[in-house]
Amino acid sequence: MHEDDHAEHACDRSGQQHDHEAHGHDHSGHEHGSGAHADHQHSSHSHRGHSHGHGHGSHAGHHHAHAPVAGHGRAFALAVILNISIVVVQAIYGVLAHSTALLADAGHNLSDVLGLLLAWGAAWLATRRPSGHYTFGYGSSSILASLANAALLLFACGVIVAEAIGRLINPAPVAGLAVFVVAAIGVVVNGISAWLFMRGQKDDLNIRGAFLHMAADAGISAAVAVSGLVIVYTNWTWLDPVMSLLVVAVVVVGTWGLLRNSVRLALDAVPPGVDLQGIRDYLENQPGVIDVHDLHVWALSTTGNALSAHLVMPAGHPGDESIDGIVAMLRERFSMQHATLQVDLGTTEHRCAMDHLPRAH
Repeated sequence: MHEDDHAEHACDRSGQQHDHEAHGHDHSGHEHGSGAHADHQHSSHSHRGHSHGHGHGSHAGHHHAHAPVAGHGRAFALAVILNISIVVVQAIYGVLAHSTALLADAGHNLSDVLGLLLAWGAAWLATRRPSGHYTFGYGSSSILASLANAALLLFACGVIVAEAIGRLINPAPVAGLAVFVVAAIGVVVNGISAWLFMRGQKDDLNIRGAFLHMAADAGISAAVAVSGLVIVYTNWTWLDPVMSLLVVAVVVVGTWGLLRNSVRLALDAVPPGVDLQGIRDYLENQPGVIDVHDLHVWALSTTGNALSAHLVMPAGHPGDESIDGIVAMLRERFSMQHATLQVDLGTTEHRCAMDHLPRAH
């Protein structure tokens, strides 16, 4: 066992954290008496300590894996403070102005505060080093946070729809000018908050969830502001709840992609961006490899992937340098931060443990 960046060796004794698995490890529920096993690590911050059995089925990695973008702690703190402030202002003036749209926007902003706290906590957990119980670290908390963020956003949309329908059935006078002023402030606050997360939202699903929350809020506030201004000149009070419904439709469409990707990562499905066949072809084309089996790819977090595979090499282990080269290419070409390769001689027949799962009745 060796680590390709530092060639460090660590032992798993007395419950201490370890970096590598021992040779001949039973990697997927099989006995490998003549195989050599290599566990390679590439994440620079948290993907250490690989001590699980790979009896998995189709694991998945996020379609593009990058190191978490640094510096978002301050962005989360500022965004939470700004959104708490706007929630208080919108709630107070929503009651005073009899505006369902303003109250709905306040409720939506409150859900965003909770979502931001979840995402912030997950981002912090992802930076913690692995422990004896969590040998892959806490990166998967970012997947759970992105899933919770999507669920919270959809729940907030449901509340807005209920309030808007109620206001359409029972119309009430709306103070349009107050609605316009407060909503305009909301546009500024949410716009700033979205800008804080723009830098990392393309590379991290968790940060993308926070960005979508803030961007959606800015859009909602803008729509509410427009409706308030129109009400001032036309007294069309029905426009307030109708605008809320239109904004909800836009938010749901934007959130669906986040929810779908979050569920995929949570269920270890292979996202469309992961070229699983390309990985298999690459491994099968390596010198000395006649077959590849037990190939699994899954997400360690919203920014990191892991891979495990058995390489059938009748001539035996090709040497650490050769394996290091394969692992380095898996990282650079396929964004696999943590790759575990086991060399089999092919003297026995191996089948993935998932092939033996009982069928549902």
